Amino acid sequence: MTDRALQRTLLVLSVIGIGIAGYLSYIHYRGFDPACSTGGCERVQSSEWAKLAGVPVPYLGLVGYVGILASLFVKNELAKVATAGMAYIGFAFSMYLTYREIFTIEAICQWCVGSAVVMTLIAIVATIRVLRFDDSSYAPSVTSDPEHEAV
Repeated sequence: MTDRALQRTLLVLSVIGIGIAGYLSYIHYRGFDPACSTGGCERVQSSEWAKLAGVPVPYLGLVGYVGILASLFVKNELAKVATAGMAYIGFAFSMYLTYREIFTIEAICQWCVGSAVVMTLIAIVATIRVLRFDDSSYAPSVTSDPEHEAV
């Protein structure tokens, strides 16, 4: 897969994440209950773990997804590492929240699970993008110098 394909994949995943976090942020701000087929969304959204230092978790997710999206428009290796770093933080936080959903709140929010899956995929794709070897830019040049030929 080319870097461009990986970047486009990350772009699509980031936009999906922004959609999920944006929806959850909107309903939090408006005071609505989330549309939910599992029955646990309201319980999760109203739990003490729905905020971090007074900031609603969906807002943090929205900032994270927007940060990842913005990093995709910077064309250098540091930006690739920054994308992966933000994804790792988001992945770790998603896993913590999933733990809380299962073992503390004892309820599952489909939107939270969706966001965790998206962030996990972003972390995987961002890792591949950072670690993949680009032969076109790093391949050694072939010389026809007789002194450097193998004997």
